[in-house]
Amino acid sequence: MSPKVSQEHKEQRRKQLLQAAEEVFIEHGYENTTMKHVMDKAGVSRGGLYQYFDNKEDLFEALIGEQQREIIDESLQAMIEEQGSCWDALLMTFLGEEKTASDTMDPLAPSKLEYFITGRNEKRRREHAKERYFHGFRVTAKIIEKGVEAGEFQPRFDPEVIARFIISYVDGLAVDHAILDSESIKLKEQTQLLIEYLKWGLNVKE
Repeated sequence: MSPKVSQEHKEQRRKQLLQAAEEVFIEHGYENTTMKHVMDKAGVSRGGLYQYFDNKEDLFEALIGEQQREIIDESLQAMIEEQGSCWDALLMTFLGEEKTASDTMDPLAPSKLEYFITGRNEKRRREHAKERYFHGFRVTAKIIEKGVEAGEFQPRFDPEVIARFIISYVDGLAVDHAILDSESIKLKEQTQLLIEYLKWGLNVKE
């Protein structure tokens, strides 16, 4: 009789497979990646990978889902407190922990674009894209709402419109960055412009 595998071990193995998959998707892109690439990178057998993921689509959705855990009020408030202000928490949502404009972007972004754009006519991917959009919108809008409540922000525009603008602007930069390069689109400069515009649009009280 084979020994039971603990839940902790399963979770650790799943995490390792996702880490390997991330490296492969970054290197090859979504369309050119195969499950064999992931097996080789992770050093597992076919059965070892398919035990956790049914196919490439399932694997990729699990990978990007790790970055999209639902944020409830308690964890959102904790994040704001950790960052020191609603403004810093807002910047972190699209700039990362550094919270500064740079010429770098999420290295997985081109694969995400491939996944959603090439599958735009597939119901499963369209629903997933909609879910991701509204997740980002809810988190962004909630941070702005809390900033208003705290007296940090006095928005010049509808806060929900500002939240949607941030998402659309960043997504647009991601598309251009995937097709062109940071020098062509001036990623750092455009991101700095976004920051300055948001500071004005939210009427940030520092």
